[in-house]
Amino acid sequence: MNKEDKYTFLALPLLPVRLNALEAAWYLGFQPHEISILTGAGMLEPLGHPPANTPKFFSTESLAELRDNQKWLEKATDAISTYWRRKNGQKRAGRNGRTSPSSRAPGG
Repeated sequence: MNKEDKYTFLALPLLPVRLNALEAAWYLGFQPHEISILTGAGMLEPLGHPPANTPKFFSTESLAELRDNQKWLEKATDAISTYWRRKNGQKRAGRNGRTSPSSRAPGG
Protein backbone atom coordinates (compact mmCIF):
# COMPACT_ATOMS: atom_id res chain seq x y z
CA MET A 1 0.00 0.00 0.00
CA ASN A 2 1.16 3.50 -0.70
CA LYS A 3 0.90 6.89 0.96
CA GLU A 4 -2.25 7.73 -0.97
CA ASP A 5 -3.96 4.59 0.41
CA LYS A 6 -2.99 5.67 3.92
CA TYR A 7 -4.48 9.14 3.58
CA THR A 8 -7.62 7.81 1.89
CA PHE A 9 -8.09 5.35 4.75
CA LEU A 10 -7.48 7.97 7.45
CA ALA A 11 -9.97 10.33 5.77
CA LEU A 12 -12.85 7.84 6.00
CA PRO A 13 -15.71 9.39 7.95
CA LEU A 14 -16.22 6.13 9.82
CA LEU A 15 -13.44 3.58 10.28
CA PRO A 16 -14.15 -0.15 10.37
CA VAL A 17 -14.52 -1.53 13.91
CA ARG A 18 -11.70 -4.00 13.27
CA LEU A 19 -8.36 -2.94 11.80
CA ASN A 20 -5.54 -5.07 10.47
CA ALA A 21 -1.94 -4.40 11.53
CA LEU A 22 -1.24 -2.01 8.65
CA GLU A 23 -4.38 0.03 9.32
CA ALA A 24 -3.65 0.02 13.06
CA ALA A 25 -0.16 1.37 12.35
CA TRP A 26 -1.58 4.15 10.19
CA TYR A 27 -4.19 5.00 12.80
CA LEU A 28 -1.72 5.11 15.70
CA GLY A 29 1.06 6.84 13.75
CA PHE A 30 3.56 3.99 13.89
CA GLN A 31 5.35 2.11 11.13
CA PRO A 32 3.67 -1.16 10.08
CA HIS A 33 6.57 -3.31 11.34
CA GLU A 34 6.34 -1.65 14.76
CA ILE A 35 2.91 -3.16 15.41
CA SER A 36 4.43 -6.63 15.85
CA ILE A 37 7.02 -5.13 18.23
CA LEU A 38 4.26 -3.53 20.32
CA THR A 39 2.20 -6.73 20.27
CA GLY A 40 5.23 -8.77 21.35
CA ALA A 41 5.93 -6.31 24.16
CA GLY A 42 2.35 -6.65 25.41
CA MET A 43 1.57 -3.03 24.56
CA LEU A 44 -1.12 -3.96 22.00
CA GLU A 45 -3.64 -6.76 22.30
CA PRO A 46 -5.06 -8.30 19.12
CA LEU A 47 -8.68 -9.38 19.00
CA GLY A 48 -9.39 -12.98 19.91
CA HIS A 49 -6.60 -15.50 20.32
CA PRO A 50 -4.79 -15.58 16.97
CA PRO A 51 -2.07 -18.20 16.57
CA ALA A 52 1.49 -17.00 15.96
CA ASN A 53 2.32 -16.02 12.39
CA THR A 54 -1.28 -15.27 11.45
CA PRO A 55 -2.83 -11.89 10.66
CA LYS A 56 -3.81 -9.89 13.72
CA PHE A 57 -6.80 -7.58 14.01
CA PHE A 58 -7.33 -4.79 16.51
CA SER A 59 -10.38 -3.02 17.89
CA THR A 60 -10.70 0.52 16.59
CA GLU A 61 -12.31 1.54 19.88
CA SER A 62 -9.34 0.25 21.89
CA LEU A 63 -6.89 1.87 19.51
CA ALA A 64 -8.74 5.19 19.85
CA GLU A 65 -8.23 5.07 23.61
CA LEU A 66 -4.53 4.31 23.21
CA ARG A 67 -4.13 7.02 20.58
CA ASP A 68 -5.42 9.62 23.03
CA ASN A 69 -3.25 8.36 25.91
CA GLN A 70 0.04 10.26 25.96
CA LYS A 71 1.55 8.03 28.66
CA TRP A 72 0.86 4.93 26.54
CA LEU A 73 2.33 6.61 23.45
CA GLU A 74 5.49 7.42 25.42
CA LYS A 75 5.78 3.83 26.70
CA ALA A 76 5.14 2.43 23.22
CA THR A 77 7.79 4.69 21.71
CA ASP A 78 10.24 3.64 24.44
CA ALA A 79 9.43 -0.04 23.83
CA ILE A 80 10.28 0.34 20.14
CA SER A 81 13.52 2.18 20.94
CA THR A 82 14.48 -0.52 23.45
CA TYR A 83 13.73 -3.25 20.90
CA TRP A 84 16.01 -1.68 18.28
CA ARG A 85 18.74 -0.85 20.80
CA ARG A 86 18.80 -4.49 21.91
CA LYS A 87 18.61 -5.81 18.34
CA ASN A 88 21.43 -3.54 17.13
CA GLY A 89 23.52 -4.36 20.20
CA GLN A 90 23.23 -8.06 19.39
CA LYS A 91 24.31 -7.38 15.81
CA ARG A 92 27.35 -5.40 16.95
CA ALA A 93 28.28 -8.07 19.48
CA GLY A 94 28.07 -10.72 16.76
CA ARG A 95 30.31 -8.73 14.42
CA ASN A 96 32.91 -8.33 17.17
CA GLY A 97 32.89 -12.05 17.92
CA ARG A 98 31.38 -11.56 21.36
CA THR A 99 28.33 -13.26 22.74
CA SER A 100 25.73 -10.90 24.11
CA PRO A 101 24.09 -11.81 27.43
CA SER A 102 20.70 -12.31 25.78
CA SER A 103 22.09 -14.80 23.25
CA ARG A 104 23.67 -17.11 25.83
CA ALA A 105 21.91 -20.32 26.76
CA PRO A 106 20.05 -20.20 30.08
CA GLY A 107 22.05 -21.50 32.98
CA GLY A 108 25.27 -21.32 31.02
